[in-house]
Amino acid sequence: MRTTGVHQGAKVALFLGDRIVSILRDDFPHIHYPNLWDLPGGGREGDETTFQTVARELEEELGLILPPEAVLWESAFPSSTDPTKWNAFFVAQMPVTAVDDIVFGDEGQRWTLYDMDAFVGLPNRVPTYGGRLAKWVAETGGLAS
Repeated sequence: MRTTGVHQGAKVALFLGDRIVSILRDDFPHIHYPNLWDLPGGGREGDETTFQTVARELEEELGLILPPEAVLWESAFPSSTDPTKWNAFFVAQMPVTAVDDIVFGDEGQRWTLYDMDAFVGLPNRVPTYGGRLAKWVAETGGLAS
């Protein structure tokens, strides 16, 4: 996997308290993973860093401002749409009260919160996230109790 050079995009498993925010993707046949549960994030713009990409996308999609200190973990993974490229994957946690600050953007059908096991067990989620979250848990132990 290539992890040098610019990243293609970034996603975040954002926990509000102990639940993950997920967005149901639009059901358009021309997009990747139509009608599947996704995590906030998207493609890099200009000279953005991985954090700048994910923070901008989170603000666009859910109206939330991601403070750098909320990031618990970051890793690089092959792009699921082009394995010659790479994407950043973050795990972050904000207070559960941030749910009151969500302003849903114009991408996707709706958003919801899942506990991690329920999200990983979804039959209709973007398939790569189970392995990425498992790697985070294996490396860090997951969320602090």
